[in-house]
Amino acid sequence: MGPDVPLLNEYKQEFFWKRFPQTLLGGPRFKLGYCAPPYVYVNQAVLFLTPWLFGGVGTLLCQLQLLQELYAAVLSGMLMFAAAAGVQALAVYAARRGGTVVERLGAASILVDEEEVEFTHCVSPETVRFIAPGKRFGLNVVLHTVLAGVLCGFGTWYVFLGRLTALYGSTGVSLVVFVLSWVTLCIAEYSLIVNTAAETATFQAQDTYEITPLTRPLYIFIFIAVDLANRFSHAVPELQPASQALHVVFVFLPLLWALGVLPPLDALLLWGMEQALVFGLGGSPMSSNIRYMLLSMFAVSFGVAVCNYFIPSTLGVVLFSTSAGFLLSLDLSQVGTLCRRQRLVFRDHRFHGGGSPPVPLTSFGWTLGCRELLLYLSLLVAATAEAGLLHHFLGAVQSRDLVTGPQGPVSYLLLILFSLCWALREVQGAYVVGGMFLNPLYPKGLSNVQSFKQKNRGLHVAAAIRRVLLYLVSPFAMVAFLSMDKSLRSLHSASVSVGLTRAFRGVWQSSEDALLQMVVVVIVQLAAGDKTLPGWDTLGTGVQLLLVGLLMDRLTQFLAKLKFTLTVLVTSWTEKKQRRQSAGTLLALNAALWPLVLAVVTLSALLSAPLLPLFTLPIFLVGFPRPQRSWPGPVGTACPCPDSVFYQQMSGSLASALRTAFASGSLGYSGSHLLDISCVRFVVNCCCINTLNLKEYGVSSLLQGLELQETSCHTVEARRVDEVFEAAFERPERLGFTQGFNLHWGNALTPCAALAVRVYSDARNVLSGIIDSHDNLRKLQEDFMKALIWLLLRYCVQRHKGLLWSSEVGSGIGGMKSQSSQLAQTTCNQPSEAVVVESNVSSLRFRQDSSSLTSFGDWSDEDDLFGPQPARRTVALVTAEAQPGHSALQIGASLPGSVEMDSLFENMALSALQPLQPLGLGIGMPAVDKGRNPEVLRESPHLNFSCPQSEVFNLPPGWRTAPLLPSRLLLLRPLFPEDWFRFSLGRFGLAVQGETSEDTTKALKEDDVLKDLHVKVALSCLISVGAESAFTSPSYIYRLYCGDVPWTEGLDWLSSSKELYQLTLQAFRFSFKLLFDQASLGPMESPEELFSTLEEYERDWYIGLVTEKGWHDSVVQEKPFLFSLGHDLTMGTYTGRVLSLQEQLVQVGRLNGEGVRGQWANLSWELLYATNDDEERYSIQAHPFMLRNLTVQAADPPLGYPIYSSAPLHFPCL
Repeated sequence: MGPDVPLLNEYKQEFFWKRFPQTLLGGPRFKLGYCAPPYVYVNQAVLFLTPWLFGGVGTLLCQLQLLQELYAAVLSGMLMFAAAAGVQALAVYAARRGGTVVERLGAASILVDEEEVEFTHCVSPETVRFIAPGKRFGLNVVLHTVLAGVLCGFGTWYVFLGRLTALYGSTGVSLVVFVLSWVTLCIAEYSLIVNTAAETATFQAQDTYEITPLTRPLYIFIFIAVDLANRFSHAVPELQPASQALHVVFVFLPLLWALGVLPPLDALLLWGMEQALVFGLGGSPMSSNIRYMLLSMFAVSFGVAVCNYFIPSTLGVVLFSTSAGFLLSLDLSQVGTLCRRQRLVFRDHRFHGGGSPPVPLTSFGWTLGCRELLLYLSLLVAATAEAGLLHHFLGAVQSRDLVTGPQGPVSYLLLILFSLCWALREVQGAYVVGGMFLNPLYPKGLSNVQSFKQKNRGLHVAAAIRRVLLYLVSPFAMVAFLSMDKSLRSLHSASVSVGLTRAFRGVWQSSEDALLQMVVVVIVQLAAGDKTLPGWDTLGTGVQLLLVGLLMDRLTQFLAKLKFTLTVLVTSWTEKKQRRQSAGTLLALNAALWPLVLAVVTLSALLSAPLLPLFTLPIFLVGFPRPQRSWPGPVGTACPCPDSVFYQQMSGSLASALRTAFASGSLGYSGSHLLDISCVRFVVNCCCINTLNLKEYGVSSLLQGLELQETSCHTVEARRVDEVFEAAFERPERLGFTQGFNLHWGNALTPCAALAVRVYSDARNVLSGIIDSHDNLRKLQEDFMKALIWLLLRYCVQRHKGLLWSSEVGSGIGGMKSQSSQLAQTTCNQPSEAVVVESNVSSLRFRQDSSSLTSFGDWSDEDDLFGPQPARRTVALVTAEAQPGHSALQIGASLPGSVEMDSLFENMALSALQPLQPLGLGIGMPAVDKGRNPEVLRESPHLNFSCPQSEVFNLPPGWRTAPLLPSRLLLLRPLFPEDWFRFSLGRFGLAVQGETSEDTTKALKEDDVLKDLHVKVALSCLISVGAESAFTSPSYIYRLYCGDVPWTEGLDWLSSSKELYQLTLQAFRFSFKLLFDQASLGPMESPEELFSTLEEYERDWYIGLVTEKGWHDSVVQEKPFLFSLGHDLTMGTYTGRVLSLQEQLVQVGRLNGEGVRGQWANLSWELLYATNDDEERYSIQAHPFMLRNLTVQAADPPLGYPIYSSAPLHFPCL
C-alpha cells in the first residue's frame, strides 16, 4: 500500500463528521444523513438550552436581590429536576408505546446511527426515542434525574455573576466566563439526562452500566468542590488563585472532552489508585484482575500507612513498617503452590501425559515451597532484627550532617553498591549507555549455542555477583539507612507515615529502583553538607524518596515520549513509504508550534498518559490517563489458531531463559512502575513480553505470540527487526567509534541479549522426484509390510507387559488419543461413524462441515494428471451411515441420477472386484451368504502353537476374520517378508523373555502357526488399504497417508477394529517416512538398522498430519521430531514438513514502551470512536522504525489479534 492510503474511507469520513459534533455538544444530533422535520432540531435545541433558562431565572432573581444566592440555586435545581423527570417520563412512555426495549448505551451497532427515522409529529414515540432514548436501568432513571437537578443548582451557584466579578474584578471578563460556563453546563446536562454522545476517551468497548453519562458531570462537581472549599475555608490562601484558574479551565472543558484528554470514570479510578499505590505506597501496577486486586492491594497498603500513623512508639513503627513492607512485596499468587502440587504457576499450560514441564519443579523460586518459605522467613527475621537493633541503639544519636551521623557509613556503602550494580548490569546487555554504544564485552557471533554459552561464562559470574549485591546486600543496607533516619522522630504526621511506608516497602518491592532513589537523596545531602536546604530537609527522608521516585518516573517518561515524537516526525519525511502529501505541511506546523508540541509531550509525561499520534501521523494529542496495562479486560486473551501451540511449547523454555535475563539485568533497568515491552525474535516468528509488575525477587510478565504466517506488512517489519538484531549480535569484531555506535538507535527496538531456548525448527521440502519415483513407489509396498509386521509384534509385547499401546506406540500416529486410557474408553464407546474420524481429516470432517451445494468432491472427475484427487466418500463411511442406531452423516449430495462408481472403486482393477456385496444399504441387491462360501477361511479362536512363548504374540480373534478368499491371500504370500518377521520376532522375544536360550528363540521362529497368523493379518490389511499392487499414484499415497482410504473389499472389516486400523495407518506412515529418509540418506543396509529406525520413529517421532490433535499434543509434550505430508494446491506439489526440537539462540530486545502505549492509544481511539476497522488503513501499515503493524497485533483483543497470550508469568530473579 502507498503512503497516501486514506486515513478514513468515504463512509467512515461521513460517519465521523456526524459523530464528532455530537460529541462536542454532548449529544444533540444536528447533522443527519437524511432530511428531518425542523421540529426535530428545534426540540433538541430547546432541551439543550433548558438548563441555561432555569439557571438564568435563578441568576436574574439573585441579581435583582429578590432571592439570596442559595435559594436561587435551589430554585434552579428544582426546576431542572422537574424538567429532567418530564424528559425521562416521556422516554419511558415512548418506549412502552412503541413496544421497544431501550438499547444498552454504547453497545448499539454503528448501523443504528444510520437508520432513517420516520417522524410523524413533534412528540410522537419515534421522535421522543430519537431525541431521548432513555435509560436501560430504572435505578439510573432516578439517579440521573436527581443528579441533573443537583448539577444545575450547584452550577448556577458556581457561575453567579457576583461571584465571578469578585474573583476577577472585571464585569466584562465575568460576562464572558458566565456565558461560556453555561455552555459547559448545558453540554453536561444534555449528556446526563437527554442523550449521551460517544466519547473520544473510551476505555471500555461497551458501557454496560451506563457510566458514560456521569463522566462530564463528575468533572464539573470537582470544579465546584474546589470553589466551595475556597468559599468556606479561609485557612488555605492558595485556594483563591486555584479557583480563579479553574474557572478559566472550566470554559475549555468541552474542548478537553472532545479531544479525549479527560479519562472516563472507570479509567480515572483505576489510574488514580495505581498512581497512589505505586508512588504513594511503594507498590507496583497490578498485573491481573485490576478491578478487584488493585482495589484490595490499595486498601491493604493504605491500611499499613494508617497503622503507622497511630502507632505511638518509633520502634514499633520501624518493626511494623519493615515486616509489612516485606510481606506486601511478596508474590502472593504463589500461595496456591505451598504443598508443591504437581503443577506450574502457568495457568494456561495444561500438559498431557508424557510431556515434560517447561520448568523443573525443583528449580528455586518457581513455586512457593519449603525452601522458599525458609528463605523468606530468614530474611524477614534478619531484616526486622537489624532494623530494631539499629534504631534502638543508634536512632536517637544526634548529628548535624549526614557524614558525622550514624547514617554516614551506610550512605557511602549505598553509593558503592549502586556503582557496582550499575556497572555489572551495563555489561550484561548488547548495548551500553542507554543503547547508544555496543558492548565490547558481549559475545559476538551467535552461530553456535555451545560457543555462545562458553563465551558468556564471564558475564554469568558478573551476573551472580550482581544478584547477591542487589537482592541480598542492598536491601539490608537500605533498611539500616531508614531505621536510623532522623525523620522517625517526627511521627504522627501523615506525610511522614506515608513516606516511611513507601520507603520500607520499596526496599523489597523494587530493590534497584529504591537503591537509585536512595542514592540520589544521599548525594543531595552530601552536596548540601552543613547547609540547610529550605523546604527539603523538613520533608523527611520518606517524602524525599517519594518525590525523587515521582520525578525520575516523569523524567523517564518525558525522554521516552520525546524520542517517540522525534521518530514519528523524522520518519514521516525520511521514509518514502511513509511520506504523505501532507508531510511537509505537518512538519512545518510542528516546527512553527514546537513550544506547543513540547508542552503536549510534557503534559502527557506529567499525567503519565500516553502520547497519542493521531492516525500515527505527526499530530500529537494527550491521551487520557489510564492504567499502565492500557486495557480494561483480564490478561491472557488471544485469538488462537493452530500455530498457537508452538508458543505454548516454547513458553516454558523461554520463561526459564527470561528468568536468567531478568536476574542478570541484561534486559536493562526496569523501574517499579514502567511499562516494559520486549520483543523476542525467533527464526520465523516473534513474540512480545509485557512486563506488568515487580515483586520481591521476581517479575510478572505477559507472553504474547504473534502470527507465524507473515503478511507483506509483517515481512517488512520482521526484516527490519532482523537487521537491528544482526547489527548487535552478528557483526564481527568492532573497532572505532563509528563501528561501535548503534546505527539503529532511533528505532523503537533496542537489542538486549541472546537467550538459548528450546524451539522447533521448521524444514519444508518439495517431494518432487521422491513421491513420484516408480522405484520408490515399488519399495513403499515392501516397507509397508515390514513396518506393519514390526508394529503388530510390538503391540503384542506391549499388551503382554501390561502397557497400554497408545501411550507409546500411538504417539506416532495422527488422530490417536494422547493417553492410553482415552483409547481404551473410545475403543468400546465410540460410534461406528467415528471409524475414520480420528485419522481421516480430509473426508469425514470435511463433509460434516461443508454443505451439499459447495462440496463437489463426490462427483469430480479430477485425477492426478491435473492435481490431487479430492477427498471421496468411502464405503467405510457409507457403511457407518447404514448401521442401525447411528445418525446419518452430513455429506454432500451428488448430482441427481449419477452413480458414484469412481469414489467407490478408486484405483482398483476391475478384475480384483468381487460381485457386489450387501452393504446394508437396502438397494435391492441379491443377498450373498458369506457363511456358505467354501473358500472363506474360518478358524477357531484357539490356535495350537508349537512353542509355548508364541502365545505372547497371538493376535486378537477379530483380526483373523477378514472376508477374503484364501486363494487370494495365497497369491500374495510372496509379499510377506519372512526373514524380517523372524528377525523382528527374535528381537521382540528377547524383550519379552529377557535372557532366553537359543532353543527358545529358534522355536519361536519355527512356529508355523504363529507365522501363518501374522501372514494372514498382514496380507489382509494390505488388501484392505488397496496396496496389494505397487503404488502408482502420488495422489493415492497422499490420500492413504491422510487416512482417506478408498473403498476396498476388506475396508469394512479393517475399520471395524479400531486398533488394527490405527496400526495399519501408522505402518503406512512409517513406510512413507522410510521412503523419505532412504531417498535422502540412502537405503537401509541391514535389518538391524531398519529395526533401530522403526524404534526411533516410535520413540522420538510423531508422523501424521498438522491438523490432527496428536500433532498438537506432541508439540506441547516436546516430541523431538515431527513429520507431516502436505500438498500445495497452488503449485501442485507435495511437501514434507519436518519439525526438529533443538536449542537455538533467540534475540531479545526492548521496545520503546511509550511508543507502544501511544500507538495503542491511537488504536483504541481509531477503532472504538472513529470505528475505522479497515484492514488496509494507514495506521496499520508497516513502519520499519515504529514497528506499527507488530505493535497493533500485540494489543489485547478485540483491538489486537495475538494468536497466543499467557497468564501472568512470575519469573524468580534470585
